[in-house]
Amino acid sequence: MKIHILGICGTFMGGVAALARERGVDVEGSDQGVYPPMSTQLEALGIALKSGYRPEHVAQDCDAVVVGNALSRGNPAVEHVLNGGLKYTSGAQWLAEQVLPGRCTLAVAGTHGKTTTSSMLAWLLESAGLDPGFLIGGVPQNFGVSARLGSGEAFVVEADEYDTAFFDKRSKFVHYRPKVAVLNNLEYDHADIFPDLDAIKRQFHHLVRTVPGHGRLIVNGEDAHLEDVLRMGSWTPVERFAIDREADWMARLTHADGSRFEVLRAGETLGSVTWNLIGRHNVMNALAAIAAAAALGVPAAQSADALAGFASARRRLERVAVEKGVAVYDDFAHHPTAIRTTLDGMRARVGASRILAVLEPRSNSMRLGAHAEALAPSLDPADAVFFLARPELPWDADRVVSRLRGSGAAYASVDQLLQALAGACRTGDHVVFMSNGGFDGAVQHFVEMWRARPAG
Repeated sequence: MKIHILGICGTFMGGVAALARERGVDVEGSDQGVYPPMSTQLEALGIALKSGYRPEHVAQDCDAVVVGNALSRGNPAVEHVLNGGLKYTSGAQWLAEQVLPGRCTLAVAGTHGKTTTSSMLAWLLESAGLDPGFLIGGVPQNFGVSARLGSGEAFVVEADEYDTAFFDKRSKFVHYRPKVAVLNNLEYDHADIFPDLDAIKRQFHHLVRTVPGHGRLIVNGEDAHLEDVLRMGSWTPVERFAIDREADWMARLTHADGSRFEVLRAGETLGSVTWNLIGRHNVMNALAAIAAAAALGVPAAQSADALAGFASARRRLERVAVEKGVAVYDDFAHHPTAIRTTLDGMRARVGASRILAVLEPRSNSMRLGAHAEALAPSLDPADAVFFLARPELPWDADRVVSRLRGSGAAYASVDQLLQALAGACRTGDHVVFMSNGGFDGAVQHFVEMWRARPAG
C-alpha cells in the first residue's frame, strides 16, 4: 500500500507518517515548507518529502491521500485529489482505522499541557515495562521520536480539539474512542474555528461521550469549565486531580518551584517526586499522568520514581544554551495562561535574577487578537519583554506593551528584536523565547550573536 500525506511536516501528520512507515506502508508526502524537526525525523525513516502543494507531487500509484487540517479548498493539491476522484482521508481517521483498533487508547486532551502530559504518560508506561505506542505533538526527549507503534496494548495519543480536516470539522479527538481520557484544562482558544468557549465545551462533551463505562476520566478538579463539560453528561468513572482543592489525586509541593512534591491519593501519601521540571502546571500534568497510568495498573509510587528520569518534550522550556553567563530557553507557550505559568515557574526557580521574555504572537488566536487583552498580565513575571509585531499583525501591539509591568518594546522584524535583545542582555539573565512556530530561527541566531559578542 502507498499513501501520500499532505502537510507531512506538521507534528501530528509527521507522526502519522512514522506510524504508517513502521506498519510497512510506502509513504511519501509534501508540505508548504519541508522543515525540521519533522523533516529530519522523516528523512531518517526513508520517507520522500516534496516541498510545495503541487498536483504532480502526488504519485499516480498512491492508494490514498491523507490530508492534514492545515489544507483547505483552493489548495492545488486538494483540488487535484477531488477532481481526480482519489481516495482521501484525514490523519485522525487514518489513525483510528489503521492503528487504534484492538489497542487500549489513552487520550490526553486540554488547552494546555497536552504534549508534556502525553510524553509523561508514555514514559510512565514505558518505565513500567508496558512498551506503549504513542503519537505526540512534539518530540519527547526520552524517546527521540514523536510516534511509534510499540508492542504493548497501550497507545497514548495527544488528543487535539482542533478540527480534523477541510471535509470533517469535528475535533480530532472524537475519532480516538479512548478507554482512558485525560481532561487537563479548558480555556478559550482556536479563535479561527470556535466562536466562543461554549463551542469548545461542546466538543469536549463529544469526547466524553465516547469513553466507555468501564473506562476512566481523569479530570482537572480545579477547572470550572471542565465541570460544565461533565454536567452535560458523563457515563464513566471520574477521578479528579488538584493541588489546592480536595480531589482523588493531590500533590503537596515540598519545593516552591515544583521541582519536588509528594503524590497523595485519598489523603494517603503514595510517593514523592524529585525531577528536572518546574512550575505548578507541570505538577498538575504529572498528577494527570500518574492517575492515567494507575488506571492501567501502574502503581503511583512506581510512577513517582520514574518521573525522576523524565525529560520533557522539545521546546517545553527547553534550555538550549548557556553562553557567557546567559541562559537561553526555547518554549512553545502561545496562550496567556501558558505564558504566565511558564514564567511563574521560571521566577520560582531563578529568584531575583532577570527574566527577559521574547514573544512571537504566531498562533491563529494570537494573530486574530483573541488573547490581546490578557497578554500584558501574563507577562508580569518578566523583567523585560521583547515583542515581535510584524507589519501584518492586525492589532496594536503597542497597546499591550504599554500595559506591561516591566520594560518592553515591540519590533517589526526579528533582526531588530535580536539587536535590541543583545544590547539589553547581561550576565546572569535568563532569556525565554516563546512561539509555537520557528520564530525565523531567532533562538539560535541569538545564541550565535551572544557567543560572538566581545568579552566585557
